[in-house]
Amino acid sequence: MSSALTDLCRYPIVQAPMAGGTSCPQLVAAVSEAGGLGFLAAGYKTADGMYNEIKQLRGLTGRPFGVNLFMPQPALADPSAVEVYRHQLAGEAAWYETPLGDPDTGGDDNYDAKLAVLLDDPVPAVSFTFGCPTRDTLDAFAGVGTYTVVTVTTPEEAQTAQWAGADAVCVQGVEAGGHQSTHRDDPQTDGAGIGLLSLVSQVRETVQIPIVATGGLMRGSQIAAVLAAGAEAAQLGTAFLVCPESGASPLHKQALTNPLFVRTALTRAFSGRPARGLVNRFMREHGPYAPAAYPQVHCLTAGLRKAAAKAGDAQGMALWAGQGHRMARELPAGRLVRLLAEELDAARTAVSTGSTQ
Repeated sequence: MSSALTDLCRYPIVQAPMAGGTSCPQLVAAVSEAGGLGFLAAGYKTADGMYNEIKQLRGLTGRPFGVNLFMPQPALADPSAVEVYRHQLAGEAAWYETPLGDPDTGGDDNYDAKLAVLLDDPVPAVSFTFGCPTRDTLDAFAGVGTYTVVTVTTPEEAQTAQWAGADAVCVQGVEAGGHQSTHRDDPQTDGAGIGLLSLVSQVRETVQIPIVATGGLMRGSQIAAVLAAGAEAAQLGTAFLVCPESGASPLHKQALTNPLFVRTALTRAFSGRPARGLVNRFMREHGPYAPAAYPQVHCLTAGLRKAAAKAGDAQGMALWAGQGHRMARELPAGRLVRLLAEELDAARTAVSTGSTQ
């Protein structure tokens, strides 16, 4: 690993920031304490909410950690398409006995306020999702000693991040669970994502800054593969989602290995942006009709998703998961980090031994 990444974590293992409460301080602290790099997810939180979690995390660990921010999204949604989708969801609202949310309450996710907090009281690392910050913003973080990572899904996005002054890129393959972090949400490119190994190799030939690889990774041998392809660290989300420290709902954790959910797919049904989750009733019924409208659709369905969870109905929840979800291991986060590191060492040793025979 590069010296900067080595300073942040003992092992080349990063815990993905999973918004919605999954990446809570307890999970992040456990990962960082074990030698990985844990990330808080600031998405969907207020600036004060983010700061309170940072304070709580600092009380749990003195090890480095990161905070992930959502970039503000341009107002591209067609209001009429959002209204049509609202009518389609009326039956869900009646079934769960909860009103649909206001699609216009998402705003910019308090981006500027969060920047102010993180520049005033710096954290070791900050990553960005759904776009690339300005050079001024990245330079400001460099000035306070914060390591910056921009999530990308194409070589072109990686090049933009390098030009803007990012310290590293997090290269997200199409296998990844949760939202695809495309910088421009274009419905014409739905389903055109690039697989992780191919994408890492392409980005490695495009930029000179370090690469963190993410997407469907569940085992140390897979980490070895992306490191061999040119990454300096691997980021895992679904693998940590089932840990006892994770803030994910019990229903979500159970669904990952439930034979009832046999596959994942990319959908706009829950948020209006492509995101990978376990295929359930809600996704099948509404995915084909969901408009490209983030965060409007996210706001519309927020109450429905909470009501489904409260009712114990996994068929109405957003069950974000990567393609490797069936390989999830219900282990304490620290133990999982150490096991992944052992598997990584074993994979490297096997390759080295094989190459000398």
